[in-house]
Amino acid sequence: MNLPAIFEEKMRGLLGGEMDAYLACYEEPRYYGLRVNTGKISVGEFRKICPFEITPIPWIENGFYYDGEKVSPAKHPYYFAGLYYLQEPSAMTPANRLPIEPGDRVLDVCAAPGGKATELGARLRGEGLLIANDISSSRAKGLLKNIEVFGIGNVAVLCEEPGKLEAYFPEYFDKILIDAPCSGEGMFRKDKKMVKAWEEHGPEYFANIQKGIIRQAARMLRPGGKMLYSTCTFDSRENEQIIEGLKKEYPQFRILDIRPYEGFCPGIPEEARSKDEELRKTVRIFPHKMKGEGHYLALLQKGEEDFPSFGGNTGKAGQKLKAGVKLPEAAEHFFRAISWEMDRARFELRGERLFYMPDGLSDVRGIRFLRTGLLLGELKKNRFEPSQALAMCLKKEEYADSIDFSADDSRVFRYLKGETLDVADLVKSGDKAWQLVCVDGFPLGWGKISQGTLKNKYLPGWRLC
Repeated sequence: MNLPAIFEEKMRGLLGGEMDAYLACYEEPRYYGLRVNTGKISVGEFRKICPFEITPIPWIENGFYYDGEKVSPAKHPYYFAGLYYLQEPSAMTPANRLPIEPGDRVLDVCAAPGGKATELGARLRGEGLLIANDISSSRAKGLLKNIEVFGIGNVAVLCEEPGKLEAYFPEYFDKILIDAPCSGEGMFRKDKKMVKAWEEHGPEYFANIQKGIIRQAARMLRPGGKMLYSTCTFDSRENEQIIEGLKKEYPQFRILDIRPYEGFCPGIPEEARSKDEELRKTVRIFPHKMKGEGHYLALLQKGEEDFPSFGGNTGKAGQKLKAGVKLPEAAEHFFRAISWEMDRARFELRGERLFYMPDGLSDVRGIRFLRTGLLLGELKKNRFEPSQALAMCLKKEEYADSIDFSADDSRVFRYLKGETLDVADLVKSGDKAWQLVCVDGFPLGWGKISQGTLKNKYLPGWRLC
């Protein structure tokens, strides 16, 4: 692979005698990874049912390598059931090393396409709040789909400049992840197009963007909260110097140790002007030392460690929810089939669409958003139609009526393509209305039964081509 001469020269200065080993890694194939959705299935249970060969990623508890030249996990029904996410192994590290606890308020600042947001949401276990933001509306649409496939309902998907969020969320979040836009030097092996992009917009261009984002995020983090900054580049202007600049402007921030792995390399204080020794606690990932691409991580804490969770804020997002809406009988009838205990004060009706709002989030008027809360379904005349997002949030045992296919049943693929199916052999007795369609016990979507035939209600935009 032909690398830009100026890039090679910089890397030689950074790596010294390891440069030959680094260049040699470009002759090796890239690594493919998948991350198990522990919000739906345990790692142990997934390994029992996984239909293709996987090998553990040693520093990611729920991460596995697979052979991307031999198998296509994105075409298996378990992928559509949200049991795993396909992600480059090193890219799994930032969300893995940010210590999330159920009940946290979490912000993913640059969240698309959703690899990190889906992991953060899964680790919340349905408690607290995940706000996933991306400035690009087109990328945010893919982000929303991935979050819904994963069955994450305590979420708001926003599409805003991080700076605009400050007025709504001052010192609001317990945890913030910034996977910053960067020059992408760590991804040259994975995607050769990144080299051309680097030549058009190099480290200096992105460093200016990163300086703004990390300061905006710092002001949204509560005292005692933790923030993880990451890039997929090697340049110190986008890495150590960004952290150095933040600490200089906001001295209440300190760098925390990141849970180690033998392949992690320490940050390089000499690459920053102040030569702050605390920068050695940050982590560099090099592709010639680990089975993954290049990354940089820094874990920071704001202020003291013993502040209570959910610190006070005066932003608009702290306003109280209004009293819950009175549901039409059609919706009441449908929800009697679900075993969830739902707080009626969190129902919100917008036109015909019914939402279940995350606890503590109400008013985001003035912010561009794709979704706030879990879309439960739509009220149409005298009937209620449940949403695809609701199906993905449910467990099979939480809904009264279901159709369960095995993964090797050809009807699963026909369902994912939107076809009408004969399911007379799976219907217990009589005709049913809404059915939760599952594969091996994991929901895929909805269907309606009539005389042994399943009318397909799988969301058209999600269908298998």
